[in-house]
Amino acid sequence: MIGAIIGDIAGSRFEFDNTFDYQFDLFSPKCDYTDDTICTVAIADALLQGKSFSSSLVKWCQQYPRPLGGYGSLYRQWVFSDQHTSYGSWGNGAAMRVSPVAWYYSSLQQVLTAARETALPTHDHPEGIKGAQAVAHVIYALHTRDKSSEDWAPLLTKIATHYYPDFKSRIFTRGYFDGSCMGDVPLAFRLVLTSSDFEDAIRRAISWGGDSDTIGAIVGSVAEAIWQISAEMEQKALTYLPTPIKQVIKDFDKRLQALQVQRG
Repeated sequence: MIGAIIGDIAGSRFEFDNTFDYQFDLFSPKCDYTDDTICTVAIADALLQGKSFSSSLVKWCQQYPRPLGGYGSLYRQWVFSDQHTSYGSWGNGAAMRVSPVAWYYSSLQQVLTAARETALPTHDHPEGIKGAQAVAHVIYALHTRDKSSEDWAPLLTKIATHYYPDFKSRIFTRGYFDGSCMGDVPLAFRLVLTSSDFEDAIRRAISWGGDSDTIGAIVGSVAEAIWQISAEMEQKALTYLPTPIKQVIKDFDKRLQALQVQRG
């Protein structure tokens, strides 16, 4: 999930002030983590603690109530309400926070079931659920593929087209702030397909414009399943994070390593 967090931090300062400059400074003093990182960590922590995704999202977002860029108005109401009733969102928040489940589970069916469950607390609109499942499906398929024989680009295209049949012909408008799963998830897939490595993917995502931090988070989560992230880039991103968030990332990585050993 560190790929999503890197994309979020790199895009954070451009969410409401887009850049189209591919050569932007990847990290700057103006960068910070946003709701995308908090929600992604909440999903990971729910898996670690065996708690519901809903309760973990509430816990983490209440703990960090004022991230850079804030929370969407309906989501903020949900976090701080007494009754956490889903409100039918199809926003891209369902897709930006789902990546941990794609690494945690050992079968596609488990991943898709868990992806749906991560969306349901707030994004129970069919497009919200589909967006979460599409991203999780792609990440799982890419990181479990036979890397010696299976090209990642046709695989990504096949899955993207399964969820969004017009994927190959769809035209995306640069700089348009969409904010929906049905708009930003296919865009993220297209951006990854045009990229050559992890950093290139992040730069293409952020310099596209639009909802920069969330597009960066989705692209980063997918790109992590294809390309190696440099230790230098990862360590730099971690410097923006408070200790509790860094601890979850560390614990989640340890859990994944233990699961990998158990599965052989």
